[in-house]
Amino acid sequence: MKKKLLKVVLLGKTNAGKSSLINQIVGETVSISNKKINTTNQIIKGLITLQNVQIILYDTPGLNFFKTEQGNQKKFKTNVWQCILNTDVILFLLDSKTINLEDLYKNLKKIVNLEKKVFLVFNKIDLVNKDNLLPLIKEISDNFSIDSFFNISAKYNLGLDNLLKYLMQFAKNQPWEYDQNDISNKDDIFITNECTRNAILTYLHKELPYNIEVKNKIYKKLNNGDFKIKQIIKISNERYKKIILGKKGDKIKQIREFSQKNISKIIKSKVHLYIEVTK
Repeated sequence: MKKKLLKVVLLGKTNAGKSSLINQIVGETVSISNKKINTTNQIIKGLITLQNVQIILYDTPGLNFFKTEQGNQKKFKTNVWQCILNTDVILFLLDSKTINLEDLYKNLKKIVNLEKKVFLVFNKIDLVNKDNLLPLIKEISDNFSIDSFFNISAKYNLGLDNLLKYLMQFAKNQPWEYDQNDISNKDDIFITNECTRNAILTYLHKELPYNIEVKNKIYKKLNNGDFKIKQIIKISNERYKKIILGKKGDKIKQIREFSQKNISKIIKSKVHLYIEVTK
């Protein structure tokens, strides 16, 4: 059989479940999921190869990200738009519990003009009555040309098989861009760094800026199968150090333990994590 390729970009507001959907599809954590706005700060690809079809799923930041004006985000915003333009299909994810039609319509007006196939995906259907979505789907259909609608729960893996089967028919005869067993364009070191960034977002909420970096210093598998990992949290201002460390080091301890636990789950080995905060 000829190899086929499909590129799919995931769009939606913060906490719609884009990262969770990608992680569920590929079967591993490749993109961190956090309720804090704009958790995703890089274009992360999730990869799945089914039979002769390779699907590349592009995770993107929440749509409110495009309203930000920070200078250091301009290049990333350009890259995200380029990514959208270069994909074949747009999956627009909605949190079924918190649909705001006014916001949705504003975003759909921009998206339908891109001349891409657009699928509207209602996520978290385990938390709502699906019958209540029917009049909403009809109203949206009356106002916009949406190729298809899907009801899923990324958390509980409901409806994902149907979604993937439907997507596969739009794949084009084209060489694969990755090996058959690859699941992401990012390596284990990136994922472990992201786990610590996720822990920072979880425990420090809005106290710190988004541009804090986590860098790897040591990533080593020990003779007994455990992993020794040393990371550096890079800060732009010395005053952030006290916030990260907390009183008597309690905050950095929480961050380290939370990250260490998640890394252990992902790489399926015991992890010894050490974290340093430096400017």
